[in-house]
Amino acid sequence: MNQEILDFLLFAKQTTYAGHGAEVAPTRPASHDLSCGQKDLFYYDTYIGTALFSGEEAVWQNNSPIWAMNYSGRVLDPDVFSGDVLKAALRQAPKDMPIRGPRRHMEGAYLYASDISGDMSWFQGYETIRFEDRIIYECYFHGGEVR
Repeated sequence: MNQEILDFLLFAKQTTYAGHGAEVAPTRPASHDLSCGQKDLFYYDTYIGTALFSGEEAVWQNNSPIWAMNYSGRVLDPDVFSGDVLKAALRQAPKDMPIRGPRRHMEGAYLYASDISGDMSWFQGYETIRFEDRIIYECYFHGGEVR
């Protein structure tokens, strides 16, 4: 992926879900959908569920799909989970690999961690949020380039 696409993906992620962006019309019953477009690039994130959820992010260039990521996760302790902590971590995605958040992000008693193997063309990973050393959120993800 070239730098223009990486920059766009980072911008799209920071301005949609992670940036508290507004949802667009759902594509399926009860889905949550967010989108972003810039020049010839278009990003779409759609997911179902909230405490137990699955979704997909994808990027198109000139109306052709070029990248996608599937994810599935769960909130293990809704009493202490903070969506704001998750979104803050996701806004800090690395510029060279804007898949999820950074390897580590601390916010008070919360620790976000993301472990990814592979690169933008083919990857899989797992992220968690711990509160006082107890896992309260987890998410698996995988994806890469599409042709």
